[in-house]
Amino acid sequence: MTATNKIYTTHFWLICLSSLLFFASFNMLIPELPAFLTQLGGADYKGLIISLFTVTAMLSRPFSGKLSDKIGRVPVMMLGAVVCVVCSLFYPLLTTLNAFFLLRLVHGFSTGFTPTGQAAYLSDIIPSHRRGEAMGYLGTASGIGMASGPAIGGLVANQFGWSALFYLSSFFAVLSVIILWSTHETLKEKQRFHVSMLKVKGKDLFEPLVWEPCLVMVLATYAYGTMFTLFPDLGVHMGIQNKGILFTWFTVASLIVRLAGGKVSDHYGRIPVLRVSVLCIAIAMVVIGLAQNQWMLIAGIVMYGFAHGTTSPTLLAWATDLSDEHHKGRGVASLYIFMELGIGTGAFLSGWLYHNESSNFFFTFMVSSTLAGIAFVFLAIRPLLARA
Repeated sequence: MTATNKIYTTHFWLICLSSLLFFASFNMLIPELPAFLTQLGGADYKGLIISLFTVTAMLSRPFSGKLSDKIGRVPVMMLGAVVCVVCSLFYPLLTTLNAFFLLRLVHGFSTGFTPTGQAAYLSDIIPSHRRGEAMGYLGTASGIGMASGPAIGGLVANQFGWSALFYLSSFFAVLSVIILWSTHETLKEKQRFHVSMLKVKGKDLFEPLVWEPCLVMVLATYAYGTMFTLFPDLGVHMGIQNKGILFTWFTVASLIVRLAGGKVSDHYGRIPVLRVSVLCIAIAMVVIGLAQNQWMLIAGIVMYGFAHGTTSPTLLAWATDLSDEHHKGRGVASLYIFMELGIGTGAFLSGWLYHNESSNFFFTFMVSSTLAGIAFVFLAIRPLLARA
């Protein structure tokens, strides 16, 4: 039996498959939600589609991190997937804006729990010198879900309507739950759930050991929120019928690089890889903002996909490297809190800056580029700050 086989067990691949289905479930809704919201009379609130989702994802991270360190990784993952099942079934019943916004808030709990449990699970079974590679595999599985989800969502919505799309999203989440049910728990000192575990103290909110990857994360993922908010309208502006195709270009590009990106960070170090990847995010935002035709837009999206596909697993590996052995869930949750903060802020401010005016695309993407540039500067001067 090879070393690789010993590390990557059946349970590891089951987690990856469950992640693929989970991310496909809620990502297949994203390209169609702006039109769905407009039909409800909320055309001016498109920035809230992503930002509301990320608000509860962010708020739930301290709970998911604490619970994953107490009751186990698998229950936390399953809870997030179950939320996806239920929420997707409720979308067809919505008739008011307030109901839509409330459901988006509840739906956000899914990504507050499942990815936290996944990363903590992997940190239990993967040694640190292979962690970047493993996070790359998990990211690839998630990326396949993110790539296929929007394309499937656009196709199903166009052919069969929104209700069919929402029910299919729920079905994908059900499959994710079934797979998780067959995985074994990796937390060694598992406790029975008690309501007192929901009491979050100050120390549960943030793990100070991971503040550096958290800072880079919030600056880099602002661009992600911008992308998910503006791509549907940007696609229409460029004459692209299936809005999900733009998301597919992005996620396929991120898939191609994720495995290599994870291995490279194991070999060369997290910081050198991140310097290159966040600089590429800054450049990609400029290209997208300046795009005058479909192919220039796609080129910028592909470049951003490469950059994001390298940044995400590297930051996750860096955070797990720095986390305390007994509080891995808290370390991972802290990183994800800043990821949601970056995405949510990017989505809300981008929607506000864009304001349904195509002339505002350039400036909106320039803000994303500037913040990614600040992350690059921080990583570049980090050795000087350490010596000071």
